[in-house]
Amino acid sequence: MTKTMFLPLLLLLLSAAAASTSVSTECTVSMMDDYPVPVRREVYGDGRIFDISHRYTMDMPSWERKDGLGRFLWLPASMKNGSLANNSLMKLPTHSGTHVDAPGHMIDRYFDAGFDVDTLDLEVLNGPALLVDVPRDSNITAKVMESLKIPKGVRRVLFRTLNTDRRLMFKSEYDSSYVGFTTDGARWLVKNTDIKLVGVDFLSVACEDHLVSAHLEFFESREIILVEGLKLDDVPTGIYNVHCLPLRLLGAEGSPIRCILIK
Repeated sequence: MTKTMFLPLLLLLLSAAAASTSVSTECTVSMMDDYPVPVRREVYGDGRIFDISHRYTMDMPSWERKDGLGRFLWLPASMKNGSLANNSLMKLPTHSGTHVDAPGHMIDRYFDAGFDVDTLDLEVLNGPALLVDVPRDSNITAKVMESLKIPKGVRRVLFRTLNTDRRLMFKSEYDSSYVGFTTDGARWLVKNTDIKLVGVDFLSVACEDHLVSAHLEFFESREIILVEGLKLDDVPTGIYNVHCLPLRLLGAEGSPIRCILIK
């Protein structure tokens, strides 16, 4: 090969090599990404999407416990110990954090008949919803429900109460003084509105003094779905699309749930 032929060939090889090294893809990781820091958000899309489900932590409140939920996650298979992959084990009550109730939660004949979370209507759990502020000096009574003047045709309502102001879902100790529905408030909703999804901002939709009776008002028809433990702080009142998806736990009367609001 002559010198005159060698030089153009060398330039061609060098240009090809340069081109191959300059190509970047989304999978390329720079040295700056060796120790990435995860970003945890509550709001997405410049305020268009709100995550209204609580993050599960050991010190979040748990029913009638003083010391919070406690440990609920283990790592029996760890790559640091030679496993092929990390594989966690989770164990927690189904009514922990943001969760949904099925009719079998407090009506035993429905539990025996199989009305579990796998039977809940996804059409009810997803669709237009109204977020309202409840008067802060009362449980959700029939009088309060009437005062809210929720229009006929509204099928999904999220009730923000004093529980959000007091940040009860951020405290380890279960607080029995939370705000919830009274029996007459639940009955008024069932008889006078078209609401089929009821969302509240603590672990129970019913206040402590009406714990069983208010639940029974909601559950008897099997048409109303209760979503409890919602994270409603810093979300403006108004109309949204709500999306709630429980796990398909066959035989379970409750399930953790991820809920979002979309403007």
